[in-house]
Amino acid sequence: MQGFTPILSTLGGVLIGFAAIALLYFNGRIAGISGIMGGVLRPQKGDTLWRAVFLAGLMTGALLILLRHPAAMDLRFDVSDSTIILGGFLVGIGTRIGTGCTSGHGVCGVGRLAPRSLVASAVFVGFGIATATLVRHVWEGF
Repeated sequence: MQGFTPILSTLGGVLIGFAAIALLYFNGRIAGISGIMGGVLRPQKGDTLWRAVFLAGLMTGALLILLRHPAAMDLRFDVSDSTIILGGFLVGIGTRIGTGCTSGHGVCGVGRLAPRSLVASAVFVGFGIATATLVRHVWEGF
């Protein structure tokens, strides 16, 4: 596996966990990105600032990585732009249907042993495996 860094990956996971715990402890909120973004797109008085700051922190972190390690952001996909856009659109629909995303259910919900998050995360993983299998092995020849 090229580029696998178990120590840095573990450290990143720990940082994500601490950020989720801090948001829950200090703000009483779940660190689900789709819900946070949805609250910015449909603002309610007194509930937007923390969401905007959280999202700004995500973007700032990405910018710092880009400035420090530009190669880390050198992403190449062997699919068309329209396929990437369609995939993003389908993920958005999935987060609405599943009432949350992988960060809300997978990181925060599983950590709290929430039954619906355990089911949602199992569904995420199962459909991810099925999709990767179909795209890489079944549809490859089409």
